[in-house]
Amino acid sequence: MEDNVFEEMAKRYDTELRMELANVVVKEVRPEIRCSESKSLLDYGSGTGLVSLELSDLVDSVLLVDSSKQMLEVAEAKISQRGITNAKVLYSDFTRETTELKADIVLMSLVLLHIPDTKGILQSLFNILNDGGKLIIVDFDKNEKVYHPKVHSGFSHDELEKVLSEVGFKSIGIETFYHGNRIFMKQDASMFICGSIK
Repeated sequence: MEDNVFEEMAKRYDTELRMELANVVVKEVRPEIRCSESKSLLDYGSGTGLVSLELSDLVDSVLLVDSSKQMLEVAEAKISQRGITNAKVLYSDFTRETTELKADIVLMSLVLLHIPDTKGILQSLFNILNDGGKLIIVDFDKNEKVYHPKVHSGFSHDELEKVLSEVGFKSIGIETFYHGNRIFMKQDASMFICGSIK
């Protein structure tokens, strides 16, 4: 009975579009974290783990952090069903609380656009990273067609690079890697990947 409950929940969150985008992101992120077998990965805004659970084989440990208990329950069900031994979940919101957590790699996939204070969250993630650690952001390029009071309409590479530098990141690389139909608020859009080192 319980499995079905989670499957229903997973279906609600893991829509076809989300799964499709997650696969695209996983393909792009994997090369960014190869040779990280001894490193810890923190997935901020992990949702149900569509991206980070597919990367758990590349790192020593994965921590899925999200402010939605339901999504984390789905993630936990996936972790136990698949027998993934190096992944844990944490219910937390770093925009509201400070944390003592440390990680070698922080991943934020399609999450930054939902956080009003871009610089604030980047500062929190900078503080979590160990020295020499890497922040990987995947998000939408700035898109004039998207307007929503609660969501950024994507990010311009220059603006994002400026904020990352102000926070203290270095060797920042940003590139657009994917264009898709109706993937951002039902608009055609492109996604970028950004890697920065603390």
